[in-house]
Amino acid sequence: MKHLGIAFIVGAGPGNPDLITVRGLRCLREADVVLHDRLIDMRLLGEVRPDAEVINVGKEAGDEDLQQERIQWLMVEKAREGKTVCRLKGGDPFVFGRGAEEARALSEAGIPFEIVPGVSSAIAVPAYAGIPVTHRDYAHSFMVIAGSRSHDLESPEWLAARALVKAGGTVVVLMGLARIRTIIGSLLSGECASSIPVAVILNGTRPDQDCRIGIRPPGIVIIGEVVALRSKIEWMELADKLQLE
Repeated sequence: MKHLGIAFIVGAGPGNPDLITVRGLRCLREADVVLHDRLIDMRLLGEVRPDAEVINVGKEAGDEDLQQERIQWLMVEKAREGKTVCRLKGGDPFVFGRGAEEARALSEAGIPFEIVPGVSSAIAVPAYAGIPVTHRDYAHSFMVIAGSRSHDLESPEWLAARALVKAGGTVVVLMGLARIRTIIGSLLSGECASSIPVAVILNGTRPDQDCRIGIRPPGIVIIGEVVALRSKIEWMELADKLQLE
């Protein structure tokens, strides 16, 4: 009788491959099977053992629930073969990553597993752009919200986000590209909206990162007074300038 393997649900971090955790990198290097998303930096796959099986399970447009079921089936079946499985996911597995669904599938199948947290883009990308999500003089709270089309902008969560912006907090919007102008218009509706700064960050934490103050097609959007601090803390651009001199 074969011994069961084990599955590691690993957060790869926000984009830059150097930002994976030490534990995450160890799990990647020791895995027999790696199931990875399309959002990871592919240079991380250079850390995989030469004899390991690497499977791209990045979702395509279409039936995402069906694709998710296949991923979970693969995790269970590979572990049942006695293999060490690394499920490599962008960001943190439990922040809009469906990691909880995968963990539940493993639990119900009786497969041993471990969650390896990753650095979430919701915090890391603003940091790379020189924008703290909280600051003693500006914002004492922040909220991360998914901007996908399936969510009603008048739902209690979005109304709470709007109230937080008006109260002086910070709102970080992920996955909102398809309707970003509508989202920003909703969050900034009402009094004093024009005075609240907005930052849009593309390709966050990567060498081609682009941060703009204003409304542009985004990767991540940050809304709140802390955005004004970027002009003083844009460390990544300063480091690039120093290297060029």
